[in-house]
Amino acid sequence: MFQYFYHQRVRKSVALFGTLFNNIYVLRKDKTGRTISQVKVPLAYAPKDKYLERIRTSPLSGETRIALKLPRMSFEITSISYDPEKRLPKSNNFHRSKDNNHRHKFSTPSPYLMGFQLNIYAKNQDDALQMVEQILPYFNPAYTITIKPFSNDHANIVEDVPVTIQGVNFSDDFEGSVEDRRTIIYTLDFTMSVQFYGPINDQNIIRKTITTTFDLDTGNESLDAQLQKITMDPNPLNVNPDSDFGFTTTIQEDFNAIDLSGVYVAPDYVDPGYVDSSGAT
Repeated sequence: MFQYFYHQRVRKSVALFGTLFNNIYVLRKDKTGRTISQVKVPLAYAPKDKYLERIRTSPLSGETRIALKLPRMSFEITSISYDPEKRLPKSNNFHRSKDNNHRHKFSTPSPYLMGFQLNIYAKNQDDALQMVEQILPYFNPAYTITIKPFSNDHANIVEDVPVTIQGVNFSDDFEGSVEDRRTIIYTLDFTMSVQFYGPINDQNIIRKTITTTFDLDTGNESLDAQLQKITMDPNPLNVNPDSDFGFTTTIQEDFNAIDLSGVYVAPDYVDPGYVDSSGAT
């Protein structure tokens, strides 16, 4: 039942989600409105709690402890659940040609919802709000990305992946002792629709068909008179299966005699003269 395959769907989904937010900037301006610095916000895959610990105190060696600079962002997978609303019939398979004589069969994918959490860390509200406002306008409530779910062997197969925002939460640990570092955190929750595909099966392609018709009213089925032999070939013969091509149909109808050589006939089973050495009469 099970066989080895690996399409890297989870890994590609994580990379895809990260690329959505790897180009966020924070600008610092003076009182006149002139930009004095521009900071590209670092993004990393990390759990929220552990990343907060790194922000507050990050030991390097011995007693030396240096906190990470803000602003920063981190994200992580929070859940993977089945999506019954997008379930398709199991018969919804599709095919792509491998070469002129073989094709690949793709089974119906299984729909899942993958939950992501994006955390924005800043030391002041202006930095945090700049990052939030660069993200929210694109999700209304979903942002759709077109991807190629398979390798370069099937680069013509594309798939739309909607990423939907579920909510935004805010926290500020400003209260505390003087030594504590203030960290403003915005938490954005998302769901990504992911299709999980099974193994890709290799199948042969039918490139020639032969259809033979008989006259059943002539008697014994093994000796029925052959009426037609229809042969169909693609035109041209070396055409790619995914191309728009026609067929060459050859019809053969000259079957006046039935070859009975090698056919055993019991003595006195038929009237004399029905079967002779030259064939059927």
